[in-house]
Amino acid sequence: MSITKTRAPAPEVRCTAVGKHFGTGGDRLTVLEPLDLSLAPGSLTALVGPSGCGKSTLLRIIAGLEQPDPGGSVSIGDDEPQAVRKRGELAIAFQDASLLPWRTTAANVALAQRLARQPVDHVRIAELLSTVGLRGFEDVRPAQLSGGMRQRAAIARCLITEPRLLLLDEPFGAVDELTRRRLNIELPPLWSGTATTTLLVTHSIPEAVLLADRVLVMAPRPGTIIADLPVALERPRQMKQLHSERFTSLVERIGALLGVDEYAESGS
Repeated sequence: MSITKTRAPAPEVRCTAVGKHFGTGGDRLTVLEPLDLSLAPGSLTALVGPSGCGKSTLLRIIAGLEQPDPGGSVSIGDDEPQAVRKRGELAIAFQDASLLPWRTTAANVALAQRLARQPVDHVRIAELLSTVGLRGFEDVRPAQLSGGMRQRAAIARCLITEPRLLLLDEPFGAVDELTRRRLNIELPPLWSGTATTTLLVTHSIPEAVLLADRVLVMAPRPGTIIADLPVALERPRQMKQLHSERFTSLVERIGALLGVDEYAESGS
């Protein structure tokens, strides 16, 4: 059963001279060198790089949660991030599912529609929870859910508003490896092929290659993009692709760019 409605096309995301520093004078810390970046409408782009290189900062700037340094700008379609977020067309999933413990699973998902000033659609909420494997858990509170189930609920909460831009900041990082691999396969079809542009921040090179149409590789702080690599793997993606020559070659290439062999171990 379809869970999406007719909506505006996926937006292009454009970052122009986006840089970020914190502090002043001798305490000034440059997190991001000014960079230009474009995310194609409807694409899934993965951003990888070492800890502290500015991946999450860039995602937060695109979301409008942080401001770039003067002279930098972000546009989502024809709008600024704050306007898109205010309309409920931008959703973010973090490593911590951040479900409200006193609300049921369904009520946590419904909260996203309330905050986006959308009518709560209980039928769609039930359909979406069923799609993410949470049928029968609608009235259960987060403490009674496993880590993977909470993350599924958090993804459902993101998707219920039908965002045009989906930002994922290590969304599978807090679950065990087996659950992470299963979510890598089961959840992307919910937003792929829809009017959604997606940016995924991850430490896992194999996860980036498995999920993305394109992988951006960042250098250590101050962060800058050192490689922009297309992922020529057929969709829908399957676990067996992890063992293909094309997959392993790209994983090894990204690992070499980062210069840390063990960096590719997560998910390999």
